[in-house]
Amino acid sequence: MRQVEDLISEPEIDLEAPEAYLLAEQRVFIRNVSWDVYDKLSASPGRSAPRFAYDKGLLEIMSPSSLHEEIKETTSLIVRLWGIEKRIKVRGFGSTTFRRKDLKRAFEPDTCFYIQSLNLLRLNDEIDLEKDPPPDIVVEIDITNSSMDKFPLFSEIGIGEVWRYGKGMRIFKLESGSYTEVDESPSLPGLTAGVLTELIQQSKTMEDEEWMELLRRYAGRSK
Repeated sequence: MRQVEDLISEPEIDLEAPEAYLLAEQRVFIRNVSWDVYDKLSASPGRSAPRFAYDKGLLEIMSPSSLHEEIKETTSLIVRLWGIEKRIKVRGFGSTTFRRKDLKRAFEPDTCFYIQSLNLLRLNDEIDLEKDPPPDIVVEIDITNSSMDKFPLFSEIGIGEVWRYGKGMRIFKLESGSYTEVDESPSLPGLTAGVLTELIQQSKTMEDEEWMELLRRYAGRSK
């Protein structure tokens, strides 16, 4: 299989063309990319950290920074610990590649979780969105740059809940085909956007035990 460098040199993905543009060296957007080329790029063994999102010809390639990854890991820890405190079963699938060839849409979240739909997952090594449900929560982290608008992509695939972190965490719920901002997670009762933001910020300065106690206090208050 050819390497990423060979594939992006094809005419369909000319990085020197006007339709390709670079934002702050972390996100590259490329237009007029065919599904077949996206499929080859996403499967290339030469790719590691960059994450892809594909929406009907528009390809986003994102290389996460260390701060980006730190917030992702902290968010994942909060979700798992909140589930333990609330006795809610949670399974995280990180940056799994989710794709629907029939819709010409695919994405790799910063992280994602199955909660309500967990019992509907087949016991396979790979998740197939044509047979399995999508994640209940998808997390997107945009610290300095805006990513492509993935709401239409997420809506068509059926993601019930999207969290976006910029200056703080925001929670969006899918209702009647579009997303509405809400204060509290529908999947994790008591976990609000404000609590998520506070826990992420405090994780940078608090000792682990002190931070864990803060999380338990928040979880206890919401019972």
